[in-house]
Amino acid sequence: MTKSKIETSASHQFVLTQESSLTIVRSLGYGLLILSVFDWVAIFLPSNFFNPAWELQTIGAIVERVPVPLIGLALIFYGELHSRNRWEFPVLKLLSWLTILFSALFILMIPLGIVNTIRLNKENIAQINNISTQQISRAEQLQKQLSQATPEQLDDLLKSRGGSLYGKKPEELKEQLLSQVSRAKVQIKEQAEATQSLRGLSLIKTSTKWILGALVSAFLFFGFWKGTDWARF
Repeated sequence: MTKSKIETSASHQFVLTQESSLTIVRSLGYGLLILSVFDWVAIFLPSNFFNPAWELQTIGAIVERVPVPLIGLALIFYGELHSRNRWEFPVLKLLSWLTILFSALFILMIPLGIVNTIRLNKENIAQINNISTQQISRAEQLQKQLSQATPEQLDDLLKSRGGSLYGKKPEELKEQLLSQVSRAKVQIKEQAEATQSLRGLSLIKTSTKWILGALVSAFLFFGFWKGTDWARF
């Protein structure tokens, strides 16, 4: 066998190997894309639209799973029109147009995520303030009872809470209890402020990560659309 024939045979074998590899790569891409569809459908079931917590969590779930469909699309579009089956041409065209649609959807997720973050933060603040207000109200009621209580009433109040005077001076004990209640009220306010700060910071960090992820995803899908004009003809 001549050298030219050997080179031709090797070249032909290489082409066949490349075509086989393309089939495997694209099959993997279609598989990842189908699995992503299943995953995204599961995210929306059950749906609870107009609930800010559900909407923000859904945005986060979609953004965190977006690498899989992006990789799937990259594998599907790899090799452009080389060694394609006939049924792939309309599929490629559809997928190419879907990328610009997904780019727009991810862009729309950004203001929705910001609005829901603000709404959730307000709800968290209102919830924490409501709880702390109730606790302070109970403390003030106890404070009023203590300040107006006679020695007998003070003893009865202590017994109802599992204690007693035990020979202590009622006025001294009353002052101690009133001081404890005052400190408790301050602690309730400080704890409420600390909880608001921690929850708000955690919400902002998580929301920012998802919003930036949506922005990056939008650019990547747009890049797919721009780079697959060959599939739309």
